[in-house]
Amino acid sequence: MLDKGRICGPWNTKTAIQGKKNIEMHRFVVHGITRRRKHPSPWVPCEYIFGHKDLKICKDWFQHLISCINNESGRPKNLMVFVHPLCGKGRGVSNWETVYPLFARAKIKTKVIVTERAGHAYDTLSSLSDIELKAFDGVVAVGGDGLFNEILNGILSSRHKVSYPPTPEGFGYVGSSDNCEEQTRNWVNFSKPTPDSGNAVFLGNPSKCDDQEPLLSTSHPTELEIPSNSTKEPCIGDQDNPVSFPNDWFRLGIIPSGSTDAIVLSTTGERDPVTSALLIILGRKVSLDIAQVVRWKTSPTAEVLPTVRYAASFAGYGFYGEVIRESEKYRWMGPARYDFSGTMVFLKHR
Repeated sequence: MLDKGRICGPWNTKTAIQGKKNIEMHRFVVHGITRRRKHPSPWVPCEYIFGHKDLKICKDWFQHLISCINNESGRPKNLMVFVHPLCGKGRGVSNWETVYPLFARAKIKTKVIVTERAGHAYDTLSSLSDIELKAFDGVVAVGGDGLFNEILNGILSSRHKVSYPPTPEGFGYVGSSDNCEEQTRNWVNFSKPTPDSGNAVFLGNPSKCDDQEPLLSTSHPTELEIPSNSTKEPCIGDQDNPVSFPNDWFRLGIIPSGSTDAIVLSTTGERDPVTSALLIILGRKVSLDIAQVVRWKTSPTAEVLPTVRYAASFAGYGFYGEVIRESEKYRWMGPARYDFSGTMVFLKHR
């Protein structure tokens, strides 16, 4: 709601002659988005101001709009946000400060974590209990493709319950078939929450983040703590039904701040933090293919379990892996580190 003020009334010949085009009214503002006709991206925030001489009518319309928004189950209510301060050209924190007012205006609570080291996001998400994870509608990465993949692995590492792919010939995994089949049979998929369950139905298949980057961080003001003692009522059966993926209600979001932002470009078509933030706020979603990579034992007698990793944009080894590893030494160079590291690795293997 706005204070009483002048508002542009309907234009006609009579009002123009009498000079009464601007009228004193009670006002309220509706925030929306605008797009170009020929180029739908980027999205740009805009405001529409409405007014009426009767304050009660303004308040009724205002409350009706708020009620309609709250009843939209596709919109997020609580989000966990990871901010990478050194991604790309070091714009992670500044990009979050740019889009945060949009989340606050939409009444979306955020738990913000600025990463401090490599694996920070992975460790945080993999250590969350199912009850803690269910208190959020999704996770947002403010960074590049690497941060997004780290978040993806942190969520799926202990929650994606499927059988391993066929064992490579000559490297048998003792008991793998029986164990995986039993594990798959006994696993109960967490179903989509209902409006009566107390959980908002939002973010659902993984979507979007940087390179294999060491993540740095400091504490950041937050509106929502990790909900171990949250007053939010869990869904019926929360104690018994673990969270498994994929599902229809939990989603991943990304606000581009990396060196290449391949995932954002392939899903939204626009490398713009504001556009991505608005898409997340409105609950827009798109499915994204995820690859599972399993590293098997190096010998039939080895007792270690296979190592499982997930990739959302690209998986490679050899020359590509060497370039990524070498580039971490030159993160201060920004995106140019890839060209430099690629040249150095190529010359070493001539």
